[in-house]
This record gives sequence, C-alpha cells and structure tokens, in this order.
Amino acid sequence: MTNDTIFAIATPPGRGAIAVIRLSGPQVEATLTALGAPKVKPRMASVRDLTHGGAHIDQALILRFVGPHSYTGEDSAELHLHGGRAVVEAASSALIALGVRPAEPGEFTRRAFQNGRMDLAQAEAVADLIDAETAAQARQALGQLEGKLSETYIGFRRDLLHALALIEAEIDFPDEEVPDNLARTAGPVLVRLAEDLRRAVDTGRRGERVRDGYRIVLIGETNAGKSSLFNALVAREAAIVTPIAGTTRDVLDADLVIGGYAVTLSDTAGLRDSDDPVEAEGVRRARLRAEQADLRLWVRAPGDPEGVAADYAQSGDLVIANKADVGTVTATRGLDSLTVSTQTGQGLPDLHDWIAARLARDLSGADFPAITRERHRLRLTEALAAVEAALAALDVAPEMAGDDLRRAAEALSRVTGAIGVEDILGQVFSTFCIGK
Repeated sequence: MTNDTIFAIATPPGRGAIAVIRLSGPQVEATLTALGAPKVKPRMASVRDLTHGGAHIDQALILRFVGPHSYTGEDSAELHLHGGRAVVEAASSALIALGVRPAEPGEFTRRAFQNGRMDLAQAEAVADLIDAETAAQARQALGQLEGKLSETYIGFRRDLLHALALIEAEIDFPDEEVPDNLARTAGPVLVRLAEDLRRAVDTGRRGERVRDGYRIVLIGETNAGKSSLFNALVAREAAIVTPIAGTTRDVLDADLVIGGYAVTLSDTAGLRDSDDPVEAEGVRRARLRAEQADLRLWVRAPGDPEGVAADYAQSGDLVIANKADVGTVTATRGLDSLTVSTQTGQGLPDLHDWIAARLARDLSGADFPAITRERHRLRLTEALAAVEAALAALDVAPEMAGDDLRRAAEALSRVTGAIGVEDILGQVFSTFCIGK
C-alpha cells in the first residue's frame, strides 16, 4: 500500500565499509525520532546515534528528504550505517518493530512513477542502468532516464493530438465557428505521423540490441575452424576443438564486449545433411540461430565448397577465410572477407576492429532510439496500425478515424503513461474559438 512506510537495504549484502538503508513514506520523520534522530534537517547530512529499546544500534549518517522533492515524491531518508551484518540486522529489526515494512522489488521506483517523479519509460531506465554492463548500455539507460525516449513520444503525442483535435472539432461542434471539412486537414498531419512511427519501428532494433546484446553467429562447413575462432574471440577455451568432423553438436553462446557494446557470440554445428539424429538436431538449431542473427561470420577453410552456408549468408555478412597458415580460400562473391589464422593469430586484430566498426555503424546514431524494449515495439506497431486505419477512414467516416486515433493514443500511453482525455479536450479548446 502506498500509505505504508517502507524500507530496503540499498547496498549489496555482505561485509562492507558502508551499508545504506532507504526509507520512504508518511512515517519517516516519526521513525527517525523513535530511533533517536529527531529533527534532522532536510538535505543536510547529520551524524546521530541510533537506538531502539534501550540498545545502541550504530552511529550513523542520516539524510532526510521532504516530499515531493525526493526520489519517490514522498518523505524519505537514508541511514548510512557501518557495513557489518549485525549492524544491518539490528537496524532492520528495529524498523520492522516500529511498523516500517520491507519494500517489495522495485517499490521505490514504482512510487516515484505513481507520484509523478518519472514516467514509465524513465522507470524502466532505472532498471536498465542498474543492469548496465557496457558503456553503451549505460549511455542509453542514462539518456532514457533523462527523458530522451520520452521526448520522442511527446513528438508523436503532439501530432496525434493535433489530428484528433481537428477531427473531434468537426464531429462534436458542427454548429460552432470551425472550418468546413476540417477533419480532412488532419490528413497531412497523420501522413507525417505514420512516417515517423514507421521509421521508429524500422530502426528500433538499434536500441534493443544495445540493451540486450548484438547477436553474432559463426556458420560454415564442418571442420572450417568455427570453434577455434570462437575460442580466439572469447579469449578462453570455451568450445571443444578436435579434428573430428561434427564435434560441435549444439549452439554454444558467450557474452563479450567489443567496442563498448554487448555481444552474444554463438558457435554452431557445421551445416551439412546428416543421418545422425543428434547432429541433425544441432544443424537445425544452427540454421535457426543463423536466421535470427544480426550478423553472420561465415567461416571457410581452404578447399571448402560454398555449401549449405551460402543459403544463410546475407548482404552485409562477413566471410572469414580461415586457416591462412594452411592455404587460401576461394573468393566468395558479393561479401566482404578477412583472412585469419587462429594458429598464428594472423588477421584476428583486423577481425576485432571490423566487428567493432560494424557495431558502431549499426548501434550508434544521432537520434535516441524510440524502442529499447520489445514492449515499446509492440505498442508502437499497434499505434502505427491505428494511425494507418485512421488515414484510410478519414474521408469516408471521420468519426471512425477518431476512434482509431484514440486507440493509437492508448497504445502510446502504455509506453509513457502520458495521454489522457483532458489532453485531447485541451488541444481542441486551445486551437479553436469554440463557444465564444
């Protein structure tokens, strides 16, 4: 319940120099007083001796924030304790005895959203920032927390409300001083909005890949050296390497960072027909992973035919002419190639640089991505379909177009929670002199 006062340990469990306990809710000041820390000045660090039931808990640094000027929008506080487990347990027990309950997962951020301190997209960014393991993930999460993704949706919202205002004005106020065929003038606005939404959907994979990881898959014939290259790229003996064809039977994944971006690299079974049911299943999984990849590295050894792998290589993929210490790989038409040897190390730095440049090209951009999660993609796709339906209905049945745009508004509101009926009415009355 949002009228409860809650607490949570904000630092990792275990032994440490400092442990921080956060509190939020209407009883924060009363709780501090009960612990022996009354009248702590807001936004000023105060050292106090905390006690409960006559027992000394710790000498702690106290920070107090008065709502709505706090993270949650409520009265809140932080107890900076010494990091021993006994100290933390004593403080936690005292808080529970005083009626302060442990917070549920994400409850501080949920209260921040409910109290208008951030929108849904910003709340998601908090979790992304905590989970960030690469510089690119941290940059994207910080940008989203600062409202850059929300700004994109504000632009969508502005055009949507403008078009809806034009349509609603003609339908709801036919006897007022509004131009004839006003609804049709919404057409150019909706065309531009549809283009913006379509572009956001088409380029949205960039934000998702920064957050979730760019998927690179090694494909090729058996014994092309895929597993040796996999081990070289991940810098450890992750895959079994033998001269026996078909050693790799399953997909092997490894997470790594290249050029500041998260990458999931996959080693796969050699692509060939097989009567062995185990190898055949491995090949099926290899083919599926190749189809889903953002980039395929087609590993070829001297003497290898193009074979089945040619069916999965796509424009923009890279051919790895492997085993350069043994011989030369015949050219593959239509694709860039790099010559490497996992035995001598030849070409491996060039391959790393090529991948880093590819990641920078695919995942960086001047505009902040409009999609960083699959949830955003689903809602944007839904909004785009509704706007396109509104365009189709505009000349025939403006009232149906209005219903479609309200459906689009609902889809967008699920991303940021920013659109309501009052916004639509406000746009109508501020744009036209209705009822004067």
